[in-house]
Amino acid sequence: MQPLVSILVGAFNAEKTIAETLESALGQTWPHTEIIVADDGSTDRTREIVRQYENVRLIPAEHGGVSAAVNIAFSHSRGDYIQYLDSDDLLAPDKIESQLLALQKRKEPRLVASSSWAYFFHRTRKARFVRNSLCEDLSPVEWLIRKMSEGVFMGNGTWLVKRELVEKAGPWNTDLYYDQDGEFFCRVLLASEGTCFVPATGMYYRRTGSSSTSFIGKSDKKKESLLASLKLHTKYLLSIEDSERTRAACARQFQNWFYIFYQSRPDLAAEMESQAASFGGRLTPPELSWKYAWIQKVWDWQTAAAIQMNYNNFKARMQRVWDNAMYNWERGPLGRA
Repeated sequence: MQPLVSILVGAFNAEKTIAETLESALGQTWPHTEIIVADDGSTDRTREIVRQYENVRLIPAEHGGVSAAVNIAFSHSRGDYIQYLDSDDLLAPDKIESQLLALQKRKEPRLVASSSWAYFFHRTRKARFVRNSLCEDLSPVEWLIRKMSEGVFMGNGTWLVKRELVEKAGPWNTDLYYDQDGEFFCRVLLASEGTCFVPATGMYYRRTGSSSTSFIGKSDKKKESLLASLKLHTKYLLSIEDSERTRAACARQFQNWFYIFYQSRPDLAAEMESQAASFGGRLTPPELSWKYAWIQKVWDWQTAAAIQMNYNNFKARMQRVWDNAMYNWERGPLGRA
């Protein structure tokens, strides 16, 4: 009997993207799937749109955050494997089938399937899959060392996880408001024997700007949550190997994220410095791009960093507007796609 895959979507005010996300889930070449959307108290047309799909189950819920919605979706699922999917991201058509076939060829029963991912605004055909050091078969400790020391990651939609590993890892942490998925999949990895990377397929990660849950901005809640997640990462890594190389990765992790807290939250920055020192590291002021370093010399780091961030946000916004215009033009009445 072929395994059932549960595709779980947590949605909040996702009326602009949820239909495309569900189409990508329904379009999977693996036929044995169930799609469950836990709506996190949306106030727009999200629920109305989801109800238009006969093969999608909607679970209405009160607003409790991303983690709470995902946990609710999982509690209603029956799948042998779990595929998480954000309400604005997309899956490549063969993503689930390719990963299942790869897992079935392996003898290790507790492997987690991973895949590539690609940024996009509106047109996936313009996206290119990202390749980083996580894109290969890795042990849990090696995966965490690379992620933490290099500052690389995989989106939660890249994974395909056996139900027993999800149950062993436990629910998503509802106390976190940022990096919930990163912290959760650390626990999944700890419960696993490692990753089985499947190339040439994956998920598409939509860049939505400041409306994204991954956008920190000036949110103190998200900054505090990020630091809590980083500290949990160090705990998890050291629980499976406490060595010079793992401690170095822990210290480097705090350096990679130091720019978020430097000057904007001196209290949290001081805590990060203390954490890094406990692992034998020493944090240094974050470096700005050479294009903005001269501004720091004229004014200060905070001014230069703000100008750099505002320019990057403006550039991304213009790219998003242009890509949206081309997307609508290509889908116009003359069928120009």
